[in-house]
Amino acid sequence: MEHFEGRIAVITGGGTGMGRELARQLSAEGCHVAMCDVSAENMEETTALCLSDAPAGTRVTSFVADVSSEAQLLAFRDHVVTEHQTDHIHLLFNNAGIGGGGSFVADGRDEWEATFNVCWGGVYLGCRTFLPLLLDAPEGHIVNTSSVNGFWASLGPTIPHTAYSAAKFAVKGFSEALITDLRVNAPHVKVSVVMPGHIGTSIVINSGKFFGREPKELTAEQLVDVRDRLAKRGMDVSGASDDDLRLGMQMQAEMFRDAAPTTAAQAATVILDGVRAERWRILVGDDAVSLDELVRELPHDAYSDAFLPHLRARGLFSFATDPGD
Repeated sequence: MEHFEGRIAVITGGGTGMGRELARQLSAEGCHVAMCDVSAENMEETTALCLSDAPAGTRVTSFVADVSSEAQLLAFRDHVVTEHQTDHIHLLFNNAGIGGGGSFVADGRDEWEATFNVCWGGVYLGCRTFLPLLLDAPEGHIVNTSSVNGFWASLGPTIPHTAYSAAKFAVKGFSEALITDLRVNAPHVKVSVVMPGHIGTSIVINSGKFFGREPKELTAEQLVDVRDRLAKRGMDVSGASDDDLRLGMQMQAEMFRDAAPTTAAQAATVILDGVRAERWRILVGDDAVSLDELVRELPHDAYSDAFLPHLRARGLFSFATDPGD
């Protein structure tokens, strides 16, 4: 698929981050975009940005849906068919994601499963829901967002990261398995798995809001848990007040977004270039490339303290932030 003009793209998680930038770049090329997200307000901003740069006649629509709910995704599909007056789509970007449920041992089951159900279930259900519309197109492409945590299930030796990593490994394995399945049963549909490193998005902020842990509004009870997590990482915060911790958590979330080595716009460009080239594996960011190399070179050290010097030598440990905090 060398060009996107006149095509129809479905994007989950289109309200912010990479989803927003994918919508902007696709619509700027004259691609019709249908996005979903849990935030109508964020999608309104995305829509306005898209239409400001899109050629006349380009359609951009939005629909509030939680990708972990099959019923809501089916309603989104019906919206796409009706609003875009179509019986097919060309591009499916399963992009929506949240972070949370870091510890399988210490964190609650509800949060763990909510994270897994969005990050993996959203991809699975997205493919189940929209595959018939892709099959009915002359050509189609599925783009599933995994992560570097789809080949390295860690944020460092002191930060449990189980739900997100398990989901992203599932996305990677599923996408790779689809390569053969589609080649045999639907050769006009391609698939790519995207594995971004540290991208400047609001996933930390949005995940906090999703789980009722917005930094500025953390309760005293929630801050007890924050102190316990930090202590397990070897950080002494006994002298910090509750307000100090709230401010620190807010700054951490903003730094994750604003100080990333790769912007969301740059990531979207890499992804779309990969789709044009029909690359099944799209690493996003120099940090993703370096980490992929390191894990392959030192698989037995990947989850030990011995891995840290290698990460730091390549300037990689700066993204080791727990989205579940």
